[in-house]
Amino acid sequence: MNSFVAVGAIIIAYFCGTLPIAILIAKSRGIDITTFGSGNPGASNVARALGTKYGILVFVGDALKGALPVATMISDRPVAYACAAATVLGHVFPITRKFKGGKGVATGAGSLLPLHPFLLIGAALTWVIVTKATKKASIASIAVVPMLVLAFVVSGTPSWEIFALVGIGALVEIRHASNIKRLLSGTEPPVTGSTV
Repeated sequence: MNSFVAVGAIIIAYFCGTLPIAILIAKSRGIDITTFGSGNPGASNVARALGTKYGILVFVGDALKGALPVATMISDRPVAYACAAATVLGHVFPITRKFKGGKGVATGAGSLLPLHPFLLIGAALTWVIVTKATKKASIASIAVVPMLVLAFVVSGTPSWEIFALVGIGALVEIRHASNIKRLLSGTEPPVTGSTV
């Protein structure tokens, strides 16, 4: 692939990641999601504020902004992975909002979906099961990353793809540092039965 096209695709992927889906949807309902609950502009916090259907809407929107740039570059897997990383970076560190973004779970999942659809569907089901069992979306998000890495290894995914996943996953895990602290102190807010 032409290097100019590849760089352009990666830049576009980053800016796709910066789209503040959660903030826009919550604002349309009169809520500043960055000041509600955990303050995270993501699907779980929107679900706490507005209910399940809005949380799902945010999750789908964040996943799509990760999936679409990657899907357009799927014929060149290294570039597609670079686009995946760029969308997650855009979501987590958006230049449009002073680099204050979300945790990257939905966007990361969406970005990997075109590359490994069956593994990502399994990871999504695992996330739902763990969230329902623990009532903590953060536990599911933290746990699903190593599970996905293991699934990549067991399925025989090329080593360079595994390393790429580890890099993307590490960023997601680092963004959950505050959640880990709240889990250890017992102050992490639950996702209630009405909003899972």
